[in-house]
Amino acid sequence: MVNVSIARRYARAILDVAAEGNRTDAVAEQLNAFAAVVGKSADLSDVLLNPAYSRAQRSSVVEALLQAMPAPAEPALANAVRLLVDRNRLGYLPDIARLYRDMADARAGRVRGQVTSAVPLSADAVAQLQQSLQQLTQRNVVLETKVDPALLGGVAAQVGGTLYDGSLRTQLEQMRRELK
Repeated sequence: MVNVSIARRYARAILDVAAEGNRTDAVAEQLNAFAAVVGKSADLSDVLLNPAYSRAQRSSVVEALLQAMPAPAEPALANAVRLLVDRNRLGYLPDIARLYRDMADARAGRVRGQVTSAVPLSADAVAQLQQSLQQLTQRNVVLETKVDPALLGGVAAQVGGTLYDGSLRTQLEQMRRELK
């Protein structure tokens, strides 16, 4: 994380503009996708972040990326990315995307969580777990799933800063400590 205060200012500004048009979630989706594309390609990152390339070259690359998006780019996103190019702040893009998502979630009353299981969970199991976590936290929970065979069985869910651990590995470890 380079400088969070700069990234936070840009994220807040993008959120304010997107909220005016009720496009907060659409901008979040596109901003995350844009940051992921830039982050995955070393050549693209080099062109956009290397000061050896002129601002005009970076600007033309960004315009091409905006045109290549599957859906037309949201105006708030397009203008923000152009501003980042003009001010040589594209290096902050991953932090801006992360902070924007967090701010948008807070504004919408959502909290993100991660469910880790030993085997892939069915869609019904994820939906049921999401419902249970929503009742526990009294907030709308957005879950992402992860598979970790080291758990042996059960699930562990982290929502916000709270870990709900129902994994077999943890239960066996607790039993081992009690038996000692």
